[in-house]
Amino acid sequence: MRIRFLALALPALASLAAAPPRDVTRDVNVFIGTGGHGHTYPGAAVPFGMVQLSPDTYNEGWDWCSGYHVSDASIMGFSHTHLSGTGVGDMLDVLVMPGTGPVRLTPGDRDKPGSGYRSRFLHQNEKAEPGYYSVLLDDYQVKAELSATERAGIHRYTFPKSDSSHVIVDLAHAILSKPGAPPRILSAEMKVVGSDTLVGGRRVDNWAKGRHIYFALKFSKPFAAAKLYSNDQPVESGASQGKYLKAVAEFKTTAGEVILVKVGLSGVSPEGALNNLAKEIPGWDFDGVRKSAHAAWARELGRIRIETSDVKNRQIFYTALYHTMLAPTLYDDVDGQYRAADLSVKHLPAGAHNYSTYSLWDTYRALHPLFTLIEKQRVPVLLDALARLGDESPNGAPVWPLQGRETGCMTGYHSAPVIAEAAVKGFTGIDYGRAYKVLRRRAMDEDYRGLGDYRKMGYIPSDKEEESATKTLEYSYDDWAMAQLARKLGHEDDAALFEKRSLNYRNLWDKETGFIRPRLANGAFAAPFDPKKTGVSKNWRDFTEANSWQATWQAQQDPHGYITLLGGRDALVKKLDALFTESSAIDGEVPADMTGLVGMYAHGNEPSHHVAYLYCYAGEPWKTQQRVRNLLDTQYDNQPDGLSGNEDCGQMSAWYVISALGFYAVDPASGNYVLGAPRFDRAMVDVGARQPLIIEARRKSESDIYVQSVTLNGAPLDKVWFRHADIANGGSLVFVMGPEPSRSFGSAPSAAPPSLTR
Repeated sequence: MRIRFLALALPALASLAAAPPRDVTRDVNVFIGTGGHGHTYPGAAVPFGMVQLSPDTYNEGWDWCSGYHVSDASIMGFSHTHLSGTGVGDMLDVLVMPGTGPVRLTPGDRDKPGSGYRSRFLHQNEKAEPGYYSVLLDDYQVKAELSATERAGIHRYTFPKSDSSHVIVDLAHAILSKPGAPPRILSAEMKVVGSDTLVGGRRVDNWAKGRHIYFALKFSKPFAAAKLYSNDQPVESGASQGKYLKAVAEFKTTAGEVILVKVGLSGVSPEGALNNLAKEIPGWDFDGVRKSAHAAWARELGRIRIETSDVKNRQIFYTALYHTMLAPTLYDDVDGQYRAADLSVKHLPAGAHNYSTYSLWDTYRALHPLFTLIEKQRVPVLLDALARLGDESPNGAPVWPLQGRETGCMTGYHSAPVIAEAAVKGFTGIDYGRAYKVLRRRAMDEDYRGLGDYRKMGYIPSDKEEESATKTLEYSYDDWAMAQLARKLGHEDDAALFEKRSLNYRNLWDKETGFIRPRLANGAFAAPFDPKKTGVSKNWRDFTEANSWQATWQAQQDPHGYITLLGGRDALVKKLDALFTESSAIDGEVPADMTGLVGMYAHGNEPSHHVAYLYCYAGEPWKTQQRVRNLLDTQYDNQPDGLSGNEDCGQMSAWYVISALGFYAVDPASGNYVLGAPRFDRAMVDVGARQPLIIEARRKSESDIYVQSVTLNGAPLDKVWFRHADIANGGSLVFVMGPEPSRSFGSAPSAAPPSLTR
């Protein structure tokens, strides 16, 4: 078999290797997702870094969760932390804004530029690439340039001639919880040090309650004066404590004079921020920092090399790959100190790191499976940090942690499938026992968001708990993940119990309607029921950001169970067809996240992401190939509104990346992948082994979208699935494509992927 593999793989490998190395950072359009409801930011960061130095155009409203939207025409300033594509806002820490003329201490009205320190700008004067951003601030004629390291950011401001040049540092700037509300800051501190430095920090009570962030800011030129303000009133001393603090550093500048600003961050202390800054940006070499950031991105993005002449799709692919590397984010100091989830300061073991920004409800589906392929060295660090976080957190099992604090956002506790997937795939360097202890306590003991009723009744009653149907489904999948983790750790009794409990999704199956349906405490199904509604009761939703059309398919552990419940393979295909062809019209509430509708399938939100692959379980994989290709081509674009829904810390993009390679993890905790069809002619994936994974689509034309046959490592693949272990050490996956569906490939019941009940 090895000889056959080499014969097949070497021509493809030679073709890719012979090509001159391409700087794939040029294919990234960082503005994809900054329009529509993508909620991304265009600023400077390095892969998985703590600093995201980016412009803020507004800090209020759902489409400004990242602080930026392409529809705006003015900039408030440049802050150092941002969330990528979330549906809830926070961060925007340590805003810096250069200016000239009279000092204004507030940003002013977005609709009235000139009423505050914000400045108008033109999008044609923006330039951005991975690790770098620049813009001309029209009101001040200041050119702003930004770059970053892991824990520090650097600004380069080119000023006009002015006796009133200045830089504002606004510690009161934050995401606002509602119109007119004050920033939710618990306390802040700021101090002037010498003639070129500001240090301080704040405690924020926004989405991540009580999080700490500290900074150290240095200017390349001594300021003529530095003035502090509390509640916009002058502070006479060189230090201030309060809630809403600001500083203004004043300068005289000549035409074209450059002033650099560098800012270190820390979750521990101002001293930690100073140390981080000294270690990561010791001098004033802006171009050197930019070059290093570029090199980091070129290295990470180069883990996948695709061959295509289609510029648009190359931009979509590499921007998607870029977005998968913006979270989780580092949250420790260079000396190993970090602020733990209980707010104490701890010291990491040698070689360990602390991380933040785990959007687990979203990212367990495709982002973490992608990491197990292309970020093998990072996976143990990310997941051991997750295990440590859960053990140290007063909230227990991680759900959606941000800067050391548990937001508790979304349903389920999907740190379980992320940890289980790594265990099943054989990753070492993760304290699985530590993670299992915390996860088992959640699953078996805690009365967390309906789990008590779930354990006792086998479902969560919709008249007792909001979003009860979704929670029942998600707890059943978490049970499945716990079964896999327990089995790997040798806890066979636990594994058997969890596996049995993972069938609880069936307790909400209504055979009369063929849908998952909310159920009352007395055992009756809730009425009146409409599968397009988010809930039966007016008190709350029964489904999380979905309706029954979408949520019905959330038993990812048991697609074969749907065949049993619906009455056969043909019935499953018919039901899936109906999902994609049902009218998209909904009478009543439509959650903002329910976007990217194809029929009732909602690609703009994560619960639908595996559904197109379910045809493979029913013997019609050609429909998966057709649906996935349509979604790749219609739900993504290389424009600012090129994402059909929130980016959600990389999940929306990870779906594109892995689906474009030709497969998907329907059930990540199983360690298996289900076949789709590759979007590009060739891809070389660096899987961290001695040889890459080469994926080849042999087609005569672009219209050849259907798989006729597949070989895996040189041997014919007579199934529509394979194990992670089959490609973990490299190899070849070759698809022979055609213009018409193959009704024979993958149609036999024996070719279908396994699941809980088969």
